[in-house]
Amino acid sequence: MAALDQMTDEQFERHALEILQRELGPAGLARFLRLYRSGPGDYTEDRQSWQKDLTLDEVLASIRLRRS
Repeated sequence: MAALDQMTDEQFERHALEILQRELGPAGLARFLRLYRSGPGDYTEDRQSWQKDLTLDEVLASIRLRRS
């Protein structure tokens, strides 16, 4: 095995996925990938689109609700 800092990104990803599969099993690896792989689209653009009509008071109320 090459040193981590000598691996290409592809080699490093393959190495990391092999470790995850060994430690978590196939089902655990699939769950991890489902949770941490980015999906299609632009989250920032989407967020701005669905938040464009919110007032500052609504945003603050939402924050307070989540904190309580």
